[in-house]
Amino acid sequence: MLAKAEIIPRQLIRPHSCELQVPVLQTRDAANRYPDLLILRPEHLEMMGRRLTIKLDMPPPQLVVEVVSPGKANRERDLIRKRAQYAARGIPEYWLIDSQDQTVTVLSLESDDYVEVGVFRGEEAVISSTFSELQLTPREIFVT
Repeated sequence: MLAKAEIIPRQLIRPHSCELQVPVLQTRDAANRYPDLLILRPEHLEMMGRRLTIKLDMPPPQLVVEVVSPGKANRERDLIRKRAQYAARGIPEYWLIDSQDQTVTVLSLESDDYVEVGVFRGEEAVISSTFSELQLTPREIFVT
């Protein structure tokens, strides 16, 4: 969907293919995450080389999208632990796609924490502060 919108160059869109180093905030936290979708910054293309890893000493990606996994432990990881780690990493925007509730939650980084921009359903337009020209609805996400 993001590639079809043609507002983000295709080479910056990385579905399931990029490792992201994140700060370990609690003892059980993973030091590396593999988001369902990342939108890179142009400078990442040169910095990453062959290994598709965004290291801690690199700028954060523009956007991270996670599909909320079923099950209590998985949901907690996606909704709480990753959220805290991505905020600490300085990622400006974080989306949670919840197929169980058929919603898209958009979070925007303010200071050191995420604030909810909105929870979008059906034909509601997803609002993104990072990609304001984006025209996308949850229905389009869940149909594809």
